[in-house]
Amino acid sequence: MSVAYLDTHVAIYLADGMVDEFSKEAKRQIEANDLLISPMVYIEFDYMYRRERISMPAKKLFNILNTDFGVQQCQIPFARVAAEAVDFRWTDDPFDRIITAQAMANHNASLITKDRNIRKHYKAAAW
Repeated sequence: MSVAYLDTHVAIYLADGMVDEFSKEAKRQIEANDLLISPMVYIEFDYMYRRERISMPAKKLFNILNTDFGVQQCQIPFARVAAEAVDFRWTDDPFDRIITAQAMANHNASLITKDRNIRKHYKAAAW
């Protein structure tokens, strides 16, 4: 089976059971692939929790994703991810850069995201 990465907001929607938020293609990708998140997504969970943008701590959120949906954190070495990310000129957002680079470093794997800017610049992004 192939892999697909979840962007932060997609992972949050999935953990919250908000599958109605997903496009048909996003649902298809989620059902057809082993699911991964970049460790940067995990950090962004904490960032959002600390700023009270989400109500669940990162550890609890990831545990739901892992237990209920089999989501794993990607184990690709950070040096490979950083090597991909430094060439991005389309965003200064460190979360978007690393999350997208993580998928790229894994043989241009699919990245499920609602983010239009990511989809515009990363051909394997899906929504």
